[in-house]
Amino acid sequence: MTDTTTRNADLREMLSERRRAAEDDVLSRLRLGRADRTNGVGDALEHADADIQDDLEFSLLQLRAEMLAHIDEALRRLDAGKYGACRECDGEIAERRLRALPFAVRCQACEQRREEAQAGARRLAKQHAGSLFIPAFTV
Repeated sequence: MTDTTTRNADLREMLSERRRAAEDDVLSRLRLGRADRTNGVGDALEHADADIQDDLEFSLLQLRAEMLAHIDEALRRLDAGKYGACRECDGEIAERRLRALPFAVRCQACEQRREEAQAGARRLAKQHAGSLFIPAFTV
């Protein structure tokens, strides 16, 4: 086996294990549902607490479902021979980064540039939040 073949086999196994764990978590959360929910009797504070718990549970479920989608996409890239290649510069994504974030699509340098650009856009939007018009240019 070549180094690339071994690396891809290891990464596929890791992705598959993470996918199984995330899928098990999603299915478990769906099965449990609100089995622990009170019988509907309670004061407004208890209902508010239950609503907050429901919102948190839904958010966790949504994050897990998104992670499953990212892992499935990473497995498709692996099958297509494109896993580990940066979507921006086509360079190799470091194995260390892939082990930490197995569905990474950008190398660290490109991801940092993307995050900096997003931060700049957020700052610009914040500066112009009170304005009806965003100037096209400054004088």
